Parts: sequence; structure tokens; C-alpha cells
Amino acid sequence: MTPLADIQIRDPFILPDPAAGIYRLYGTSGFGGLRDAPHGFVVRKSRDLKTWSEPQSVLSRVIGPPGADYFWAPEVHFFRGRWYLFASFGHGVSVLKPRARYSSIHVADSPDGPFVPHSDGPITPLGWLAIDATLHVDAADQPWLVFCREWVQTHNGEMHAIRLSPDLKRTVGESQLLFRASEAAWSLAQSSEYGEGYRVTDGPFLHRNADGALLMLWSSFGRGGYLTGVARSTSGGMLGPWVQAPAPLPLTDSGHSMIFHTFDQQLVLLLHAPNVPGNERARLCKLREIPAGLEPTR
Repeated sequence: MTPLADIQIRDPFILPDPAAGIYRLYGTSGFGGLRDAPHGFVVRKSRDLKTWSEPQSVLSRVIGPPGADYFWAPEVHFFRGRWYLFASFGHGVSVLKPRARYSSIHVADSPDGPFVPHSDGPITPLGWLAIDATLHVDAADQPWLVFCREWVQTHNGEMHAIRLSPDLKRTVGESQLLFRASEAAWSLAQSSEYGEGYRVTDGPFLHRNADGALLMLWSSFGRGGYLTGVARSTSGGMLGPWVQAPAPLPLTDSGHSMIFHTFDQQLVLLLHAPNVPGNERARLCKLREIPAGLEPTR
């Protein structure tokens, strides 16, 4: 067993399994070209969220998209009797000039895999640099794909949603722009070797509060480095309009967040910190719902 603090992981995702009394941890291992997920995607298991099993393969590079250099941000969701892995893939070893970046869906009969291709190639729009796809099922049982259209292509990163078919094999209709990074006052323009004046959108995750508010956690850069913000749909539906909280969650240099409940029903925020390639670790923070929002607790 390995302590959580000793596991290098980015874009972490925890899937609770109350029936078995275990948690499953997925994420991006390594970061940068062919160092990303050298064995594809893996899962680790824990009963206490503190120590974790050795990694077990759930999607090998042999089964993943042919020629993909990057394996990023896996999430596993249960939907209508099967388990679906939503993940991002990239081709081309240059971060600045990728040949392709997209999200696709894989399926298995168990959250331990092995997962096999489900969508017919990319599930995000062809020609878009689109990553960090997540699943949201609305009150009408309509599945949605929510994803980022990257700043590398748009300069001002975008968040999009598109309906999925009932079998999750394809999209239905046109992608809808939900918001741009610049709509959050806390998201600041960045200048680096990657370019000048760009704004990032990363890691969407949907959560509905007990008061009915539909919230989205997402990440960008601001004062304090990599940060997590909260957006709220004023209609309570997927297409918004979406309004941004004036400030990010008070957790510096950490992001790509998701939320889960422990077996004793504690709401927990999971993210990676610091946002330094090779040094990332999963960070767990207790969370509570506030009117139309969320806040970390001690």
C-alpha cells in the first residue's frame, strides 16, 4: 500500500463504491509527451482514502487511440448498467503545436476495466482542440458532454456542452458555448513561452446542490497560480446562462477539481496541487454547500 502523499497524480478522480467499501482513484500519471501514462490509464484502490493499492491497468496504450502521445484526465461514470471512461488524448509531442487533441469514451462492465472503445473515435467536434470531457445527466435523464475548447486554439479558453445519444456513442446537435474564461473576473491573462495574453479553461465538473443550484467547478490561472472557480447556471439547466463567482475557491496553486461523497456522506473536494509537472499530488478538502455555491471547510 502507498500513502496518497507519495503518489504523483494530476487531474485526480475518485469513484466511491459503497457496496464494496472501497474508493477507486484514476488520474493522469506523468505529464509531458510520452511520459504521460506510460502504461495507459490505471486505477488504485483504498478503504480509507489514505493508503492505496498498487496501480492496475484499466486502459492500455494498445487499446487506446492509435498513436496517441498524451493520455489525460480519465473519469469513470456509471450510466444505465455499464461503466464509461471519459478521457482526453493528444497527438504530437509539442504542447504548443499539437496535431490533435480530443476526448473520447470507452466502456467496460466493471470500473476496474478493461475498457474498450465505445465512441466512434473522438466524441468532441472534429478539428477542435477539446479536452477534459465530463458527463452530466440532467433532470430529464438527458446525458450531456461538457468539455473545454482549448486556449491554444481560441486564445480565450471556452467551455462547451453538447447532448449525447442515449447509448453515449455519439453527439446530438450542435455544441453550445457556455462561457469563456474571461467572464470570470479572477481569471487573468497569461504570458509565457506558450503565448501572450491567453486565458485557460480546464477541468469542468458538474454538481447540483441540495437547494437545486447547478454548479460547475472549473480551473484557470489567476492570482495564486492555478485555481478553481465555481460557475452557476441561473436557469438550473445545462445551457445556463452561467454566472461566475467573483472569486475562486481559497486554495492556491491547485485545481482540476471534482466532488464526491465519502461513505459517511461527507462532501469532499478533490484536486491536484501543486500545479508543477512531476510534483502533483491529490489533495482532499472537506466541502460544504452554501446558498447557490460551495466552500471548503477545515
